[in-house]
Amino acid sequence: MSPRLFTPLELGSVTLPNRIAVAPMCQYTADDGSPTDWHLQHWMNLAMSGAGLVVVEATAVERIGRITHGCTGLYSDANERATARTLAAARAVALPGTVFGVQLAHAGRKASSQRPWEGGQALPSGDDPWQTIGPSAIPNAEGWHVPRAMQEADFERVRDAFVAAAVRSVRVGFEVLEIHAAHGYLFHQTLSPISNQRTDLRGGDRAHRAAFLLEVARAVVAAVPSSVAVGARITGTDWVPGGWDIDDAVWLAGELKAAGVVYACVSSGGVSPAQKIPLGEGYQVHLAAAVKPTGIVTRAVGMIVRPQHAEEILQKGDADQVAFARAFLDDPRWGWHAADALGVEMRRPPQYDRARPRLWPGAALKG
Repeated sequence: MSPRLFTPLELGSVTLPNRIAVAPMCQYTADDGSPTDWHLQHWMNLAMSGAGLVVVEATAVERIGRITHGCTGLYSDANERATARTLAAARAVALPGTVFGVQLAHAGRKASSQRPWEGGQALPSGDDPWQTIGPSAIPNAEGWHVPRAMQEADFERVRDAFVAAAVRSVRVGFEVLEIHAAHGYLFHQTLSPISNQRTDLRGGDRAHRAAFLLEVARAVVAAVPSSVAVGARITGTDWVPGGWDIDDAVWLAGELKAAGVVYACVSSGGVSPAQKIPLGEGYQVHLAAAVKPTGIVTRAVGMIVRPQHAEEILQKGDADQVAFARAFLDDPRWGWHAADALGVEMRRPPQYDRARPRLWPGAALKG
């Protein structure tokens, strides 16, 4: 019997060859939203990683929705052409059955930021900052830009931008679309009472705060073919008393499922500098385990590195799929090595096959 990590998984009408996912990882190297040659090699690397699903980085649906000047987007024809080129190259070298997805996002009040290696703070006046938006005029943290509280026209524009980006995503060939509603970005900002303190119908109780995300989710599902799977990355907890919590996440997962969203990747944090996150191996798995009984396909993520740990999560029924991020930056062939560790025969490019342990005595010399 194959380890569960290497069994197929259905995301709606999309079948994945295994339950390994590459989580979206921003590269901050785009040109006005368009992927560059860096992304060409990066996506091609991920395509050969052994993951059944590769979800490329948070991709802004409008220019002001980028986190940084270097973030990818799908808001222009130039973005679409560059994305199509990069995805086609990745598909050309991908392992058999690999499925590609894109995470559609809007940074809201966390936009207009420096790249992480530049400091990761709000852009100073000399670095071409822009006016950010959010559900309320509350900055992300001390020293950050004060966002403009969204008007109804902003909600409508952002909704339409998600739909337009979803249509572009399908045209370039992505089979999975992931709506980003975590990590303190716009949808998370609307969901959390920490960042959404509106008194109109876009704020207040949980149902009103979630209405915008659900409205956009329904619009995206309606705009794409049934052959495309729409998922969401959601927040399991803000890690702040009085913020969004796991009970909210369980409720939201059920609402998203009813809206036609087929999976939930359960992450956490990012909306408040007051958060107290108990970092450690698999520190978010219990959040995925709480969401899974809703019946939506559930993905666990967060400092999961060892193949044996991933298999244990699936065997225990805590999640249906496991996502890895920096583990793939550290080891771009993580999936190959996981297959070896769990005794699974994984098809690899013949050009690289001679490096397998059974053909290369040097493999035994690795630490």
